[in-house]
Amino acid sequence: MTAPIPRDIPDLPPIPGHVVLPPTVVPARAVLIPARRRAVAVFRGLIGLLALTGVAIELLTGGAPTTALSHFTIQSGTLLALVMLASARCAWSAHHPLPGALTGAALFYVLAAALVHHVLLAHASSPFAAPDGTGTAWQTAATHILHTAAPVAALLDWLLLTPAGRLHLHQAPAWLLYPLAYLAFSLARGELLPSGSQDRYLYPFLDVDQHGYKIVLGNALLIGLALYALAVLLVALDHIRPDPLRRPR
Repeated sequence: MTAPIPRDIPDLPPIPGHVVLPPTVVPARAVLIPARRRAVAVFRGLIGLLALTGVAIELLTGGAPTTALSHFTIQSGTLLALVMLASARCAWSAHHPLPGALTGAALFYVLAAALVHHVLLAHASSPFAAPDGTGTAWQTAATHILHTAAPVAALLDWLLLTPAGRLHLHQAPAWLLYPLAYLAFSLARGELLPSGSQDRYLYPFLDVDQHGYKIVLGNALLIGLALYALAVLLVALDHIRPDPLRRPR
C-alpha cells in the first residue's frame, strides 16, 4: 500500500538564474597520485641507516645505555632515523609523503644538536668546549656521524628532494616544546642523581653544580632564542627556495 498523493503541492522557491558556488581549494595530494621515487628512497634509507649507526655506536661504547639515551643528540638522531626510513618507504611504494611538520621537526632537532655541538662544545674558544682527545675512536666516529654527516645529509635531502612550502611559521613554537621538555628532564635528572656522580649533568652549559641555576637558566634562554631563530629561518627558506619537484613549464 502506498501513501496517497497530496492534491495541493506547496510552491517551491524559484531557482536563481546563476548559481555561484564558493571557491574551494583542493589539495594537490587529493588529485595527484604520488610516483615512485626509488633513488630518493635509497638515499633516505642510507640517511636513516647512517643515523642508526651513530646511535648504535654510542649505545655500545658510550657507557650505560640509559646515560647515552639521555643525550639530546641520541634522541634526535633516533627520530631522524625513524623519519628517514619511513620517508624512504613512502617514496619507494608511491605513498603520500609524511607530514611536513614531522619531517621539518626531525631536521630541526638534528640541526640544533649539530649547531650546539660545533658552536658550544667543539669550538676551541667556547667556555664549554671539551678537551681534545676525549673518547675512543669509535666515539669520535659516532660524534662525526651524528653531528656532521647525518645533519648535512638530512639538509641536502630537504633542499634537493623535498617539496617546498610545506613548513609554516606557527610550527616553530611547537618545535621548541621538545627542547623545553628536555631541559626540564635534564635538570630533574641531575637533582635525582647523587651529588658528584659522573655524567650527572650531560651538557656543561646545564651543569648546575658548576654554574648554579641562574646561569644555567640564562644559558638555556639564550640557546632557546637561537633555536627559535633557526626554526624561523628554516620556515623562511622553505618558502623562498625553489621546489625541486616542480616541473619547468
